[in-house]
Amino acid sequence: MTPGPRAPGTPPPDPGAGTGTGGSSAAPSTGPYPPLRDYAVVGDCHGAALVSRAGSVDWCCLGRFDADPVVCRILDWERGGFLSIRPEGDYEVRRAYLPRTNLLHTTFLTGAGAFSVTDFMPVGRAAGCGVHDYATLRAPFWLVRSVNGLEGSVPVRVRYRPSVAFGRRRPRLEVRGPRVRCPEGPELWGEASWSAADGADPVEASFTIEPGERRRIVLAGEPITADDPGARADRLQAITRAFWEEWSDYCRYEGPHRDAVLRSALTLKLLTYAPSGAIVAAPTTSLPEWPGGGRNWDYRYCWLRDSAFTLEALSAIGYSGEARDFSTFLLRAGHGTRPRLQIMYGILGETDLEEETLDHLEGWRGSRPVRRGNGAYSQEQLDIYGEVLDWAWLYESLGGRFSERGQAFLHSLLDHVSEHWREPDQGIWEMRSEPRHHVYGKIMSWVAADRLDRMFGDGDARELRDRIRDEVLERGVSPETGGLRQAYETDEPDAALLMAPGLGFPADRGTLDATVRWVEARLRRGDFVRRYASRDGLEGREGAFLICSFWLVDALLSTGRPGEARSLFERLLGRANDVGLYSEEIDPASGAFLGNFPQAFTHLALVRAAVHLALHEREGDAESLEGLHPHRARHIVGRTSAVRALRRTLELSARTGRLWSSRRSLLPEGWSASREPEDWRMPAEALVQRGLL
Repeated sequence: MTPGPRAPGTPPPDPGAGTGTGGSSAAPSTGPYPPLRDYAVVGDCHGAALVSRAGSVDWCCLGRFDADPVVCRILDWERGGFLSIRPEGDYEVRRAYLPRTNLLHTTFLTGAGAFSVTDFMPVGRAAGCGVHDYATLRAPFWLVRSVNGLEGSVPVRVRYRPSVAFGRRRPRLEVRGPRVRCPEGPELWGEASWSAADGADPVEASFTIEPGERRRIVLAGEPITADDPGARADRLQAITRAFWEEWSDYCRYEGPHRDAVLRSALTLKLLTYAPSGAIVAAPTTSLPEWPGGGRNWDYRYCWLRDSAFTLEALSAIGYSGEARDFSTFLLRAGHGTRPRLQIMYGILGETDLEEETLDHLEGWRGSRPVRRGNGAYSQEQLDIYGEVLDWAWLYESLGGRFSERGQAFLHSLLDHVSEHWREPDQGIWEMRSEPRHHVYGKIMSWVAADRLDRMFGDGDARELRDRIRDEVLERGVSPETGGLRQAYETDEPDAALLMAPGLGFPADRGTLDATVRWVEARLRRGDFVRRYASRDGLEGREGAFLICSFWLVDALLSTGRPGEARSLFERLLGRANDVGLYSEEIDPASGAFLGNFPQAFTHLALVRAAVHLALHEREGDAESLEGLHPHRARHIVGRTSAVRALRRTLELSARTGRLWSSRRSLLPEGWSASREPEDWRMPAEALVQRGLL
């Protein structure tokens, strides 16, 4: 049952750290700042919310991932808003996502009985979209919490306080029957009697839930106009569940640990911003890389690197619509800065992501500063050109097509690489120290030239590729260990170079093996891997990056150590939280999650490692992993573009049982939010006609 309260500011323990078991029954942490692994995410491919095991929504952005949150208690327990539903008295919790969905189902068990809460953010396919179109989406910008009585008569308490101006101002609340209005913030509607007078903060409601009874509570980003919000919420729940179930049916991965792969895929889909095709790195800001430290960053933007990796992972298990949309986003966002690419853009292609500190917020467990915006957007990081062109080649190899303007854009990227590859940069890890000649960036410059040559047969690209290869092999290999080193200027390992065996870079097997073993010797601690050991210009500590552990799985597999790779992967699966989610980092000693949550980087790496392990198991030797991303992806799924081949359309129809568009997942006309932004996802030719390219 629930433990007694702690003194304010006392960090709670991290129960269940490293267990990774779903649906377990345990008392949640109820005091200030629950462990990050206590949270689950819900979202509508526009915004997202975090729900704690104690039944509290402590972070929620409606309409846009990067909007000011309507609740943000996760960043300041006193100033930040929240929406809490919990029993009176002691209780235990079981929770899990409804199968094949992003709807969270939490059951509260008390001495008096039991009830459940189903949390979701409604989303559905747009009216008129194609049979297999699960990227053209609409949403009302609601968070729905449906309370359902199961056993006995259980007293329930609901408490609510919104966040206004990112917690800068105290909200003014107006109670009008079932509605709680905030002139400067969201609107709450609930089947409850709110007990506060106008202006009170927070408002509360108490009721007893009986078996078979249902009460809905809706938090909305704009005034709720439905005649019967409760009935609308029920219909939206059915539509949203159908959307996620139908999208899940397209997953073509049938290997070991399919549930974990599908959960990661669902999380990646949730992090896509439907109006533009952008993909955010995480739905949160400023969750620290170490408690009390200052390495706290805003991840609610579209990193081209993270997006390229995400799309490679989704393509490898059968998804193509997200890649088509991202190709348009890339063209439109990159048009304003070409031939140079920014490492990240806003989710509607914004190029100015100026960083500011929100000094009025204390941060999670006192981890200041809280930041909005990300100053790294102006950094030069050479590797992104290789990652974008690597993805572009994969996209084309699996059946996608770039317009003439798209092809010209890709050529312009290599022009930029040709002019700048000899220059130092900040590297994949966005160091805030002096630029260096990072070897991973040089290798990815080689990848950029190699992939453009493979797509277009470009002789200049081949010549550039060979020059880069020669320099990296001359200057990028440690004379002490024989492995690839972090930078020309330093003889240190870098976990990013664990990706080298899968990129096709022509280093010999001994160099690649030495690279992996050097990373293990210097950066590995148990199952976890630090990014690097060199100075990065920042104060404070950080945890181990979980993506690096999954990269190590791939590297072990590629260098002839499949047993170690499989064992490590299975142990890493046990490090997920109880609903299968991962943060950016982990404390190797305690298993506590650190950094923004949930993190696309970690989930995409899990998918890729699972696919590679399944391919190795099926083919039976390391040669099955030779070649590049398109070769491996075709082994798993073949071509993924339904547009190019009738055969593929028939395959999808046979797999999903749909020859006609499903009506179950369509959002009715007029039910989407009035603030739904202009749809960016149009062909390049249409963008040209409208003067956008």
